[in-house]
Amino acid sequence: MIVEDQALIGMSLEAFLEDAGFSIAGPFLSCADTLRWLEHNTPEVALLDVALRDGTSLPIAHELKGRNAPFAVYSGLPFTSNLPDALQGVPWLEKPAPREELTEMIARLGRPNA
Repeated sequence: MIVEDQALIGMSLEAFLEDAGFSIAGPFLSCADTLRWLEHNTPEVALLDVALRDGTSLPIAHELKGRNAPFAVYSGLPFTSNLPDALQGVPWLEKPAPREELTEMIARLGRPNA
């Protein structure tokens, strides 16, 4: 699942990750759209931007943590050690990250015991 409010970045991530062999839900542009999708679905792995059109992705992070669904942050915001609880211990890549690093991180999250 991709949550990214910048459509071009979201479509680029979608195309790249599909080419790498992943099935993609999204990209979702807002917290509200993502939470609606989550009412009936749970992703195997999620990639979240922090700042969205309608606020932050913290409600999504809370929902994913409650389901034990792995996710990572892909954001233009720099990592900081005083993150909200929902983002503690979550892998963080700052935009733009090398695509290989992004692919490896998602693959690792999808197969935590591999």
